[in-house]
Amino acid sequence: MYDSQIISRLRQCANRARTSLLSEQHPNGSFSGELASSSLSTATAVTALHLVIQNQPEEASRLVPLVDAGLAYLATNQNQNGGWGDTNRSFSNISTSFLAVAAFHVADAVDRFSSVVEAGSDYVDRMGEVEGVRKRYGKDRTFSVPILTQAALAGLVDWNEVAALPFELAVLPAQLYKTVKLPVVSYALPALIAVGQARFHHAPPRGPLRWIRQRSIEPSLRVLESIQPPNGGFLEATPLTSFVTMSLVSVGLVDHPVVRRGVEFLVESAREDGSWAIDTNLATWVTTLAVNSLGDQFPAERAEAVRDWLLDQQYRTVHPYTNADPGGWAWTDLPGGVPDADDTPGALLALRKLPWCERTGQAVSLGLGWLLDLQNRDGGWPTFCRGWGYLPFDRSAPDLTAHALRAMQVWRGVEFLPARTTRRIERSMEKGLTYLARKQRKDGSWLPLWFGNQHCPDDENPTYGTSRVLAAYRDLDLLDREEARLGFDWLIRNQHESGGWGGGEGPPSVEETTLALEVLLDVPDNVVEESRKGQAISRGLEWVCRRVEEDSFDEPSPIGFYFAKLWYFEKLYSIIFCVGLLERACRESRGSDDRPSSHSRCLPETMNVS
Repeated sequence: MYDSQIISRLRQCANRARTSLLSEQHPNGSFSGELASSSLSTATAVTALHLVIQNQPEEASRLVPLVDAGLAYLATNQNQNGGWGDTNRSFSNISTSFLAVAAFHVADAVDRFSSVVEAGSDYVDRMGEVEGVRKRYGKDRTFSVPILTQAALAGLVDWNEVAALPFELAVLPAQLYKTVKLPVVSYALPALIAVGQARFHHAPPRGPLRWIRQRSIEPSLRVLESIQPPNGGFLEATPLTSFVTMSLVSVGLVDHPVVRRGVEFLVESAREDGSWAIDTNLATWVTTLAVNSLGDQFPAERAEAVRDWLLDQQYRTVHPYTNADPGGWAWTDLPGGVPDADDTPGALLALRKLPWCERTGQAVSLGLGWLLDLQNRDGGWPTFCRGWGYLPFDRSAPDLTAHALRAMQVWRGVEFLPARTTRRIERSMEKGLTYLARKQRKDGSWLPLWFGNQHCPDDENPTYGTSRVLAAYRDLDLLDREEARLGFDWLIRNQHESGGWGGGEGPPSVEETTLALEVLLDVPDNVVEESRKGQAISRGLEWVCRRVEEDSFDEPSPIGFYFAKLWYFEKLYSIIFCVGLLERACRESRGSDDRPSSHSRCLPETMNVS
């Protein structure tokens, strides 16, 4: 029997966190959240819009205020070392800093912001300028070439320093992209086309390649136009849309429909403080996270509404951008989203917790089929496209694979699934578990793809990755496996003295601490010695409860990676993850849970009650 004061404190904290989360809910049950403002996005948007002004002076009255506000935002958010980070809580990096300096040059604002530009230029010099950018991304040209393109447009880099991109390959059938091994990741086709054309225009090659690329300009532009969402935002992403816009304007296509729609997207995306975020929103993602964290505490009066909203977000046709089959979910409810292997499992897990309807069965069947078809030969799941393994953000990843396995687990064996699908799920899950065992590092941890920690070597985040993989072992009732034991041991060894967790190094965060604790609550006694486990949980819950009681649990940390390792934070992550932990802890205190299991669990009886 747990101490009544401990249980009371947990429930009070859970109620407080839940109330905070539900205050962000829309009447239809969904959540939008809010992404961090981004200096990187702001620098690219300022550059694109100023180039439009130069070529269309009649646009000055509405665009100049946005450019001026963006420059002011950049000046205000420069770090003390002269550089810029992706967010106002991020360390300086060569990419954002080079883009920011270039933006001041393109906008003819060097004299107005002389001290800012001088300090920024010094930082860029110290970080290696062009070679620093290339070193940051290695073989992946998805982001290095657009960055250097903006620098070249600013006159800071010679066009010959910008690698040529084979935009002519965009006219090939989409199913051949992985075969020809594009030098950019699967989601970066717009950059391949537009930035590639800018490089060709400003520094054309000699010989037959020049003729081939010249003949490919119009056909590849038609491809670009066909994959642009109606609101103009490629992937709902300001950087990608800005790079496309500035590149096409630089080759004389300011009146092209892609540019016009891109400009409208940038205008609509500008924030009151003069900034732009990296993306419009993560509405589908944060909604599924919230539903899964709240569990049976989700407001019953909104359950059917959010179910219907979530069902409406499923893609029911072949996606024009990635050629993905019907059945997946993207991160957003807006037209620039692309179905992927993190949001689709999230939606499938959420639907399991929401009221049933006939549409649910159809959607789940389609979603499971989509996931099964996406699995790579290595047994893992990539983000967008099967078979793309050439560049980092296209490869299989442990966090995605674990999420897919959890989604399959909650639906396998249901009556409406055909026997053939059930057999496919069983085989797929075996391959996925083999992949996870193979990808576990020697120290017991796993690395995720889409989350990092700026305090860790190479921006890794083994706390997030290990926690997400162990959640799959928990849900599959496999916590007695050796991989799980090693993973739990890693988590406990990497707990801070304060009781919290960081990414492995650096200060603890609410996000990482709550995710680590959530899986530790379920560790069996035969996997981790009871006193060691109890002490880790006790210290961890104490750390989280203090954050809640001090009203600091809703302060997000930049742990998110966007495309090409762009840092972001989302204001709902820390709240959602805190709710997920505390709701589970309260269920544990009642001796119940929302899934059957043979494992014993424990909550600490030594936790402070003050």
